[in-house]
Parts: sequence; C-alpha cells; structure tokens
Amino acid sequence: MAEHKIGTMDTKVQEKTYEGFVKFTVRSVIAILLFLVFLALVGA
Repeated sequence: MAEHKIGTMDTKVQEKTYEGFVKFTVRSVIAILLFLVFLALVGA
C-alpha cells in the first residue's frame, strides 16, 4: 500500500461539490420562504 502524506490530496472536486450543495441549499431556502410569503399574502 502507498504511503499517505498529509496535505497532498487534491480536494478540488470535493470543494466544487460542496460549493454546489451550499448554493442549492441557499436557493431552495429562499424559494421556500418566498412561497410561504406568497401563501400568507393570498390568504391560503
């Protein structure tokens, strides 16, 4: 088995995935809040 050296792993793919997850989560929360405000204004 190869020796693992701390700090040598390429994490660009993981960072990009995490960035996409955070962006998706923020947009989803904003959309849900806007939908709830819409429902409150309509009186549903």
